[in-house]
Amino acid sequence: MSNKPKIIVLDDDPTGSQTVHSCLLLMRWDVETLRLGLRDDSPIFFILTNTRALPPESATSVTKEVCQNLKLALAAEGITDFLVVSRSDSTLRGHYPIETDAIAQELGSFDAHFLVPAFFEGGRITRDSIHYLMIDGVPTPVHETEFARDSVFAYHHSYLPKYVEEKTQGSIKAESVERFLLADIRHGSLERLLKLTGNQCAVVDGETQTDLNRFAVDVLAAASQGKRFLFRSAASILTALAALPPQAIAAENMAEYVRQGKPGAVIVGSHVKKTTQQLAALLEVAGTVGVEVNVGRLLSDQPDIDAQILSEITEDVKTIHHNGKTPVVYTSRQELIFNDVKTRLDFGIRVSRLLMDVVRNLPSDIGFLISKGGITSNDVLSTGLALTSARLLGQILPGCSMVITPPDHPQFPKLPVVLFPGNVGDADALGKIYQRLTKNT
Repeated sequence: MSNKPKIIVLDDDPTGSQTVHSCLLLMRWDVETLRLGLRDDSPIFFILTNTRALPPESATSVTKEVCQNLKLALAAEGITDFLVVSRSDSTLRGHYPIETDAIAQELGSFDAHFLVPAFFEGGRITRDSIHYLMIDGVPTPVHETEFARDSVFAYHHSYLPKYVEEKTQGSIKAESVERFLLADIRHGSLERLLKLTGNQCAVVDGETQTDLNRFAVDVLAAASQGKRFLFRSAASILTALAALPPQAIAAENMAEYVRQGKPGAVIVGSHVKKTTQQLAALLEVAGTVGVEVNVGRLLSDQPDIDAQILSEITEDVKTIHHNGKTPVVYTSRQELIFNDVKTRLDFGIRVSRLLMDVVRNLPSDIGFLISKGGITSNDVLSTGLALTSARLLGQILPGCSMVITPPDHPQFPKLPVVLFPGNVGDADALGKIYQRLTKNT
């Protein structure tokens, strides 16, 4: 293992690894599993907490539990040199500052925590402390996008110091936030980094990967001089901190992992607009057959409605698979309205439980599995496939990871699984991944 600090990522859904490769994703966080990650040769590993799918109290509880076990694991491995990243969404949705506060409370004092939401593969950049989403080549402030109107994580500001003030309910004032602008980063930031103390909040620009690579060099230099830093970030700063060589398996060659060249299965849970467009395009591709899960039926008073829906879907999937085609199981596209956030989250958990039952009932000889949506992908790994850990192979498309199940998996050994975030890729991206895996080009 290198003498660089170990990079420990608490990932609030399983897509933060979308710019790295060859590292471990941990679906459990008991001390022994965490020690696996700490001992691994890769400089980085991910703990998939799935907290974005949880209410605030549960997100706090899970984060604290991870950190308490992490302290024990670090002590057992004799590791004192590490960086902690609270990886979240590149469109600013998630439990901030709840998670960074919990990490700081459990792991001791940090000199600073940095907000670094840039994610270049997904078209998210930060300039003059304003976070943008590239839409048709036009930089659009994220507060003007659908993501800012999220029913759980809504916000009103793309200017990150104002976002911090809003999310901390004024406990951190916008004017007190340190700003690392493009000019600062490109000139060099080590001197400033060494002066940060008291868990100072700082926001970081980034227009290209080179910007964050330069910033990461200065961060690691400061860390080597004893500074303790915490990050709240999207994926691109992880690329910079880990500084990995190119992935061993080229994206276009990943069909070699498909089991016996058989048709696969696709599970689509995300309901953002981009996913709906990608789903529509995928269903136009030869060899796919759609299976809609009408989640509105779950609101009925009919007894055993969940089991009935599952039985219908399972039967459809088996028929499609038997006919040599790939079933695309997707939730109905209309977002339902609920009276409060807790009711919405609880319903989301119920829908996910149904989808994971679908995964467990998939034909055991499917060739591959594509999971669309961050929370859905987390549940596929941890619940549907019941994995403790998985090795990340790399990216099959920019921002879309592929992992492989262990050879001793009781139901789906050596199954390639694509983790596809809800808000990544163009309209044809889902179809392109399917075509890469089936060589149906």
